Amino acid sequence: MATTMKAAVLHGREDVRIESVPVPKAAPGELIVRVGAALTCGTDLKVFRRGYHARMIVPPALFGHELAGTVVEAGKGVEAFAPGDRVVALNSAPCGQCYFCVRGQENLCDDLLFNNGAYAEFIRIPARIVACNTLHIPDHVPLEHAALTEPLACAVHGFEDSHPRAGDTVAVIGGGPLGLMILHVAALAGCETIAIVKHDGQVDAARQLGAAHVVQTTGPRDAIRETRAFTPKRQGVDIAIEAVGTPETWQQAVDLVRKGGTVNFFGGCAAGTHVALDTNRLHYNDITLRATFHHTPVICRKALELIAGGRFQAGAFITGHAHLYELNRVFEKLMNRSSEIKTAIVP
Repeated sequence: MATTMKAAVLHGREDVRIESVPVPKAAPGELIVRVGAALTCGTDLKVFRRGYHARMIVPPALFGHELAGTVVEAGKGVEAFAPGDRVVALNSAPCGQCYFCVRGQENLCDDLLFNNGAYAEFIRIPARIVACNTLHIPDHVPLEHAALTEPLACAVHGFEDSHPRAGDTVAVIGGGPLGLMILHVAALAGCETIAIVKHDGQVDAARQLGAAHVVQTTGPRDAIRETRAFTPKRQGVDIAIEAVGTPETWQQAVDLVRKGGTVNFFGGCAAGTHVALDTNRLHYNDITLRATFHHTPVICRKALELIAGGRFQAGAFITGHAHLYELNRVFEKLMNRSSEIKTAIVP
């Protein structure tokens, strides 16, 4: 194996450089994986724009976190994996010992370990992620489909956290990758889904992924009126899931639900933002407000099983392919609101 590799290194705002760096070596408990496919995502796009992520990545640093590939080296003590195994390694792993882990809320772990470096020829998988959040990929599943496991786990978590029942009407605000994933998961679960999206390409994608109705927004009030028109007596939806991450769409989600309905603030807003809510309506209409962050090891396994099962349209989410040296161009295109959902970067 070569001693150097090509990798994307984040240096700051809109400053990602493809550089030659040493190929990592596996310490005890670790794996080295040859990256078969690394997928673009909204979080990486935010990091590209801002130049950092307070919890996940501080430049200069290797970049990217949704990947699948093939093991090329297993460190001392690793027994579950061997060179040649096809694996998906999640982007984080909980400690398993803190207050939240003990209570089954590993997504809130006090010492959540993140891993970056997917946009590269090889990636080192830390021992903790090897031990609890690296999964064997079934032979029939393409690597780029398996790489969807991490974002799909977040989507499944958000949907399940909303406590849906079969037949519920679920509105999803946002036609980005995660909004479309939540929509598709809800449709597969037997819910009547309403997609609230902005762009023309998102309308077609939402319909393909199971939306019973699509509302293309011109303004928040229009979207609320049109969405409620699809519900009995315009009472509102059973569940509204916000997957944009702005105070305006958080407010919109609350205005979409019926009495006794549930709102999930899935999209994370910028730090320091606030939302004003009608306390009288919330209280007397018995509305449940929730928020869902990240994923857990159990949900990650559910996500890969969903991909492997065949009903989940994994191929619909990968709308482009590019080489590593094209990464900057890919992000610039995504910043311009193209119709791409995810691009598979193939080192």
